[in-house]
Amino acid sequence: MPDSLDALNGRLLKFARERDWEQFQSPKNLAMALAGEAGELLEHFQWLTEQQSASLGPEKTRAVAHELADILSYLIRLAERLDVDLIAATEEKIAINEQRYPVDRVRGDARRAAEYER
Repeated sequence: MPDSLDALNGRLLKFARERDWEQFQSPKNLAMALAGEAGELLEHFQWLTEQQSASLGPEKTRAVAHELADILSYLIRLAERLDVDLIAATEEKIAINEQRYPVDRVRGDARRAAEYER
């Protein structure tokens, strides 16, 4: 199977349709599910040090991978329901961020864009 967002969306759509779940996958519900899964991802890192968060063991890494997969699944379905091309939107957002955060001005500095204008 090709490694693409379109292929994943097709598989996710088939999964939902076979279970008659597409009726529940409104943009609102998908956005809420996405936020919930992001919270579950955060739980895996809560109370860890920076070093611990960068060196998860195999079991924890697998659990985190499953949460990331849930997030990606809901994100892909939400984009499909809203007719958003995630690749094109991401390319556009990178171009915007390249303008907002010019390398010569922000290298090694993690402030928000508005803070650089001061």
